[in-house]
Amino acid sequence: MTMSTADLLFPDVTRTPADLLAEYAPRDLPEDAIVSRFAPSPTGFIHIGGIYTALISWMLTNQTDGVYILRIEDTDQKRQIEEGVRQIVESLMHFGLVPDEGPYTIGPVEVRGDYGPYLQSERVDIYKVFARDLVEKGLAYPSFQTSEELEAMREAQKAQKVKPGYYGPWAKDRELTEEQIAERLAAGEPFVIRVRAPYPNKRKAAIKDVVRGKMELPGNDKDMVILKSDFLPTYHFAHAVDDTLMRVNLIVRGDEWLSTLPLHVQLFEMLDLPVPTYAHISPIGKQDEGSKRKLSKRKDPEAAASYYLEKGYPARAILEYCLNLINSQFENWRVENPEAPFAEFPLDLSRMSPSLALFDLDKLDSISKDVIATYNAQEVYQAALDWAREYDPDLAAIIEADRDYSITVFGVERGGEAPRKDLANWSDVREAYGFFWDELYAQSIAEQGYIFPDVAPEDIASVMDFIIGHVQDLPDRDTWLQDMRDFSEEAGFAPNRKTYKKDPDAYKGQFGDVMMIYRVALANQRYTPDLYEMVQALGIERTVARLERVKQWAEG
Repeated sequence: MTMSTADLLFPDVTRTPADLLAEYAPRDLPEDAIVSRFAPSPTGFIHIGGIYTALISWMLTNQTDGVYILRIEDTDQKRQIEEGVRQIVESLMHFGLVPDEGPYTIGPVEVRGDYGPYLQSERVDIYKVFARDLVEKGLAYPSFQTSEELEAMREAQKAQKVKPGYYGPWAKDRELTEEQIAERLAAGEPFVIRVRAPYPNKRKAAIKDVVRGKMELPGNDKDMVILKSDFLPTYHFAHAVDDTLMRVNLIVRGDEWLSTLPLHVQLFEMLDLPVPTYAHISPIGKQDEGSKRKLSKRKDPEAAASYYLEKGYPARAILEYCLNLINSQFENWRVENPEAPFAEFPLDLSRMSPSLALFDLDKLDSISKDVIATYNAQEVYQAALDWAREYDPDLAAIIEADRDYSITVFGVERGGEAPRKDLANWSDVREAYGFFWDELYAQSIAEQGYIFPDVAPEDIASVMDFIIGHVQDLPDRDTWLQDMRDFSEEAGFAPNRKTYKKDPDAYKGQFGDVMMIYRVALANQRYTPDLYEMVQALGIERTVARLERVKQWAEG
């Protein structure tokens, strides 16, 4: 008895697609539950667009009591990086996008599931079952073309100015007989498995996309590879098989896959499997010299998710900014629901723009400042310390040395209805609050000297004398402010800028200059938190020590 081509290609395959569909049974979930997946490749750093995509799947599945899956597409063995899977999982964990199912256990969170394996490289036997089924039906075949032969074909197509690709009359191995196939297999020739696409294919691929609505695309007529020579699948084939068996019903992915969508729909139909719902989202881009372009891994450091970790943006700020890009309605929702978890926002992909989503770091900073403004002093201390331990150990040692004092520092202007918004990320702590710690205050002076306004040194010394004499018993804010005004006028400073401008020669400066002298003496910065609260946080001993130092400097 002569063995069939399917038997020769897959002698070890005994199961059928029906067997696997029974093994991976439909999930017991509510009728409207969404099952979606994030399916990155471990071939480099996680792109911020990956977090953006994962957030959509995570939000929709959580809001419908569905399932959010992490599946690793590791079939491109040559491009994989060491610890690539771990990097993916750690990034998702950092952003709180913890999968319900996935391939990895890390830290305190065990990720698992009954619909694995979740590494495609471990699913080869599954792909063989479905590939054999297509070969048996005459819908796929082995192709023995070498890379040199394929390159010669491309050159010939280019010369003849015809569509490139392996199709119809250019598909050399498409009509091989079973005998010819058996001979070449017996000779040990390497092969790939290609789908046998209709040619010519006049049928349109009709697709309803959640983001883009109804689409009609030209049907696929190319005999694309579905299994490579090592039996690992191409993305196209793995997508059809894996999303079916994992019972995924919503595919959220980038719009770069639109061009191959007809092939994917074709594969589902050939395999007699239901076509899932798609949501093809636009990539994240940026404005660059007057034009818009996609964020580039090569050109743009902000393309990497690690960029935001190194800068110290809170994960919530990144996710809330992404939600602004996904649905512009989020911003109003956040204003109306200032204390609600962002996960409660009713995400609606039908209201998502199909255009390039422009990433604006200034807007991100604004949102991040709003997020950090909701933290109390202890939360700021812990988050800043956690970040600094990894990215700024010197700062970590400084703020950890006196926990109570550091918490007091981070509490300056933190309460009330209008908390200070001077931190966009934890790497801002040095600049915004560093002067509170003596080491960083001294370092600032050593690096740039004092940055007092243009006032005579003797007047600076006079201001120091007055403050030293009055700071020991700090009065209430209103009394303190009036005392400073009274002294300013007695010392020859105008009460305000307007008065000073009318007759500048009559005054040494104006009241604001006196307050700036005080501010610079304590911080060597011109932009700081509220001066009165600064004094309270620094404490009398530290305040007087700095004022005395400035007085000595001014007196020469």
